[in-house]
Amino acid sequence: MEERNQEPGMAATEVPQEVTATVSAVESEAEPRPALGMVDAIAMIVGIVVGAGIFRTPSLVAANVENPAMFVTAWVLGGLVSLIGALCYAELTTTFPHAGGDYHFLTRAFGKKLAFLFAWARMSVIQTGSIAILSFIVGDYLAQIYRIGEYSSVIYAALVVISLTGINIIGVQFGAGTQKLLTALEVLGILIVIVAGIFFAPDGNGPITAVPALSGSTTSLGLAMVFVLLTFGGWNEAAYISAELRSGRRGMAIALISSIAIITLIYLLTNLSYLHVLGLGGMAQSEAVAGDLMRITFGEAGVVLIGLIVTVSALTSVNATIFTGARTNYALGRDFQVLGYLGKWNARTSSPVNAFIVQGTISLGLIGLGVLTRNGFATMVEYTAPVFWFFLLLVGIALFILRRKEPDLNRPFRVPFYPITPLIFCLTSAYLLYSSLMYTGLGALVGIGVLVAGVLLLLALPAIEKRMQRRK
Repeated sequence: MEERNQEPGMAATEVPQEVTATVSAVESEAEPRPALGMVDAIAMIVGIVVGAGIFRTPSLVAANVENPAMFVTAWVLGGLVSLIGALCYAELTTTFPHAGGDYHFLTRAFGKKLAFLFAWARMSVIQTGSIAILSFIVGDYLAQIYRIGEYSSVIYAALVVISLTGINIIGVQFGAGTQKLLTALEVLGILIVIVAGIFFAPDGNGPITAVPALSGSTTSLGLAMVFVLLTFGGWNEAAYISAELRSGRRGMAIALISSIAIITLIYLLTNLSYLHVLGLGGMAQSEAVAGDLMRITFGEAGVVLIGLIVTVSALTSVNATIFTGARTNYALGRDFQVLGYLGKWNARTSSPVNAFIVQGTISLGLIGLGVLTRNGFATMVEYTAPVFWFFLLLVGIALFILRRKEPDLNRPFRVPFYPITPLIFCLTSAYLLYSSLMYTGLGALVGIGVLVAGVLLLLALPAIEKRMQRRK
């Protein structure tokens, strides 16, 4: 086979060696290049954040507040907290643009060891767990439309991961283009819900009135905010595309702030439509607020329509999560020789192909675990939330450390009202860490177990890398 490509006069072994060396050099030296526009970035952020959560968490928020005013206030606070966080990230992403995102910030501030733990937790639980959860949501809805056996949901979920991972492996433009299409369909679907709730509510379902809490229930604004900020979660994923934005460093700040404004508006209008049709008490008792809203306004046909909307929303978030998640794995592979397989950037497709493959494999493993336990959404919240808020708190602290360590570095965007703004961000993250630990209880031990496994691997890395050096 080798001789077919051989040039006259060349030894049969020379061509394959040169070609292999060239391909290896190109793959190892290739790095992310500016390939995304402002619309791509906004679509990515909105697509990650506005997922299936807005169709599930409002009922949990309603069950933990005392009146509609507090309910709306909780969502406004969620937008403000996210905006404060986005301002902090705007400084970090414009000063240190890198495909590694949070991993890169933590490395510069705290060193590689702590950053490794973050990348480990993200690769093994946080990001891959999110991919599995969202894929299961798609699988559950598709299984209702057309069943293909006892494990329909699992099969559909696996196909989602395989298909969207493949799309992103093909290339950054194809992945980003898919994201823009899905985000447009998602926003259109949410607009249908908003219009249905505000303009098509039957007589007797409005206006909004105070409904007392359910009998025997207790309210907790702290727990309500855990669910609100869970629904807002994901805007920080913009950090992973900061090195690929064509509009430059200040463009990332504009993309972050614009995205939070759009997301907050969408969430407020959606929740006002829920309140208008169901009232606070009805929402608190509902297991599917969007489904109940559409059933009241459009009948059973509306239930089918909301199923399609939720499916598109979940697909949008899955695709964006897959896109950004592989960037952390890529950065991890660049810094640790033993994981060097992850740190290769394909110049032809402008994507970290190996990182996509590993991420997809772990996600499929978690979906396989779903065959044994069907409490995927609740379980993932329980053990991912504490880990997520812990590392987000450290990113906020990193902003202070990097201001002190690298004071003379050019900062195209500086967080306003420093140090008050990042301090609020850190205190909020600490409060949400505390609230998530109180909510999850023993479930948080799973996330801690993953971090402990990462610590053990980190301790073993020097010995493993020495063995690799001897073999060379």
